Amino acid sequence: MSGSPRDVLETFDNQYPGRDYTIEIVCPEFTSVCPKTGQPDFGTLTFRYVPGAKCVELKSLKLYLQQYRNEGIFYENVTNRILDDLVSVLRPRSMTLVAAFNARGGITTSVTAAYAAEAEA
Repeated sequence: MSGSPRDVLETFDNQYPGRDYTIEIVCPEFTSVCPKTGQPDFGTLTFRYVPGAKCVELKSLKLYLQQYRNEGIFYENVTNRILDDLVSVLRPRSMTLVAAFNARGGITTSVTAAYAAEAEA
């Protein structure tokens, strides 16, 4: 694939850009690979965002997330990279991503990353 993984993310116009409302998207089948062990990591990603002018198209989000299936990446890094990519494409008023990973070796991990647009003067 050429270009950035975020290139697959598509948007559509927010029909209510003057209203603050929250969109929640839950992706319970996220997978990536542990860069140390090569073992698969499974988790649930929960996105909550207040859109600006654009909303994310869900099929493109699914295709974007599938790009991580074979990528060796730490939980912290994948959470922040996904948040950065969505913020770059959507320019939301705010967005929070909670990445809750399944137990591996008896340990569960949850990583939360957040973004808030700066208030205009």
